[in-house]
Amino acid sequence: MAKLFATGKAVARDEENEAEALSRRAYALGVLRSVMITLAVSAVLVFAIEFVARGSFVDTLNFFQQPFKPSWTTVALFALLIIGFDALLGRPYNGLLVVAPVALALAFVGHQKSLYLGDPLYPTDFLYIRQIVELMPLLVRERPLAGIGIAAGLIGGISLLVLAWRYWRRRMPALSFWARMSRLAIAIPALAFFVSIMDYATFSWTRDRLQIIPMMWDQKENYASNGFAIAFALNVPMAKVKAPQGYSDKAIDAIAAPSQAAAVLPEEKPDVIIVMSESFWDPTRLPGVSITPDPIQNVRAAQSGHVFSPEFGGMTANVEFEALTGFSNAFLPAGSIPYQQYVRAPVPSLATFFKSEGYDTKAIHPFGSWFWNRSFVYKDFGFDTFLSEENLPPLEKRGPLVSDAALTEEIIRQADATDHPFFFFAVSLQSHGPYEPNRYSDTTHKVDAPTSQWTRDSILTYAEGASDADRGLKRLMDWASKRERPTVIAFFGDHLPPLGPVYVETGFMKEPVAKRKAPLDEMLVQHETPLVVWSNRTGAARDIGSISPAFLPLHVLETAGISHPYYTGFLGDLHDRYRVVDRNMLMPRQGQSVFDWSRQKELDPAIRDFRWLQYDMMFGKRRGAKGFFPETVDKVVANRTRSPLFVRDEAFS
Repeated sequence: MAKLFATGKAVARDEENEAEALSRRAYALGVLRSVMITLAVSAVLVFAIEFVARGSFVDTLNFFQQPFKPSWTTVALFALLIIGFDALLGRPYNGLLVVAPVALALAFVGHQKSLYLGDPLYPTDFLYIRQIVELMPLLVRERPLAGIGIAAGLIGGISLLVLAWRYWRRRMPALSFWARMSRLAIAIPALAFFVSIMDYATFSWTRDRLQIIPMMWDQKENYASNGFAIAFALNVPMAKVKAPQGYSDKAIDAIAAPSQAAAVLPEEKPDVIIVMSESFWDPTRLPGVSITPDPIQNVRAAQSGHVFSPEFGGMTANVEFEALTGFSNAFLPAGSIPYQQYVRAPVPSLATFFKSEGYDTKAIHPFGSWFWNRSFVYKDFGFDTFLSEENLPPLEKRGPLVSDAALTEEIIRQADATDHPFFFFAVSLQSHGPYEPNRYSDTTHKVDAPTSQWTRDSILTYAEGASDADRGLKRLMDWASKRERPTVIAFFGDHLPPLGPVYVETGFMKEPVAKRKAPLDEMLVQHETPLVVWSNRTGAARDIGSISPAFLPLHVLETAGISHPYYTGFLGDLHDRYRVVDRNMLMPRQGQSVFDWSRQKELDPAIRDFRWLQYDMMFGKRRGAKGFFPETVDKVVANRTRSPLFVRDEAFS
């Protein structure tokens, strides 16, 4: 009996062990199945993201062809994200409903930005999300069907997401406590590891083995090679600018001192007006297009040269930054916006200098003071006053925006009411895109071109706005010609207009956006805007050529008969060597242009010193202030902790 009982216990034990083994096997198979499903779902999601961001099925397939390319690393990254969100939300695969909509939406926005502006989506773009929201009414007014489609898509997408969420929560069983903890134990350390290798400025052996190569000098190739998600992540650290190699106090002290130790002004101080005209360009450059009468005849008659814009179709603030400071975007991370990210304390500018010489300094822009964070930036640049739509009198509009004629009259009104010498910087608004047909009901030009009617009408819309800007300059010059006080006027376009398909249909460009890297002839055609530097005493400056906006202060002060240690001294010496300092290209006054110059082991000492001095004044100890910006010495420079996001400064406006 005892033997029989022992045998029964053994059988029961064996059955229990077998059941436990089957249970463990089932659990292991369940975990394996869950991992495989998560990886498969992640692969589909990454493929969808790349397809949306690239807009090409073939390019997306090519991205996945090689097994050790970043594509499969991205799949693993998204699998970890989904696993982590599953643990937090308490349901298997629930994280997909969070990760997928966000990632796909970012990819869609990135694709639209690349079509419209030619650049990928950067994390810093979200610093000016309010600008996009505020411009939506204009975009919808010009493209009502597109606006309806976007609204319908948003409503439909959100509705589907809510329904999917509710369905998923009802149908999927809740994860146990230990299942959630095990998922977090896997996801958090792995994701933390990914974050640690995303700093492109430091070498990572693991990142190198995964063939993730940060190409920060060429963001299009960066996104194409590494994929949307990883390239986007690589751009996150750009919010912090590191000191360039070799920068030190001794390096700044060793920069050749300018020939003039202090600024020198004429006995009769000249008034200075700079007008940055929104998207102003010469539309007669479009091949096969005839526009009558000439839309920019006054600019053409007084033209001094061209500005080589570092941007295309947008990013006005970056061009403005160079024109006011004499510094260069070429030394800042690609995709960065100094107005949003880096101007957190007083930065020397033309306004700083003129203010130190007793000038009234005034910025004028008939839009919101928060736009591009200007209310704070202008104060840091040394402007006494910023006249924006909040404190300007009602100005007449042409089309949906304040007219160039009204802005010109306001500039004149402000000048006539000023007794002291003044420096005005004005940014126009009328010619902001888009340039849909029939924007103006009272057009005065005729366009002939072997293109579609839509393209001809779009060109007419743009030409009409350019002509208004041209007449605004003529009005300003006629007014200044009658003044007794010496007056200098500079007028230029910030970038080519975002005409999109017009460029392709006319054959001006093969793509609707300009190239960032191309042979010199192409770069000049796709980035040059007209420049006028004019004085009521000496007329128009001539033969300036094509210059970076950073050299504008040099030509303005030289025309005004003013010398300054930095703006005419240092920049003057640099301009003797280079006309254009661009992120991807250096254009010397003589000799061959230098492409990918920033990747060279040794920089031209002139460019190296330019880079060091800019870093020193923006991020460093301002060691070079005494020698190059004496007007800033003994001034309080207090870093302000504040949000960069569009706060209006009531006291300054």
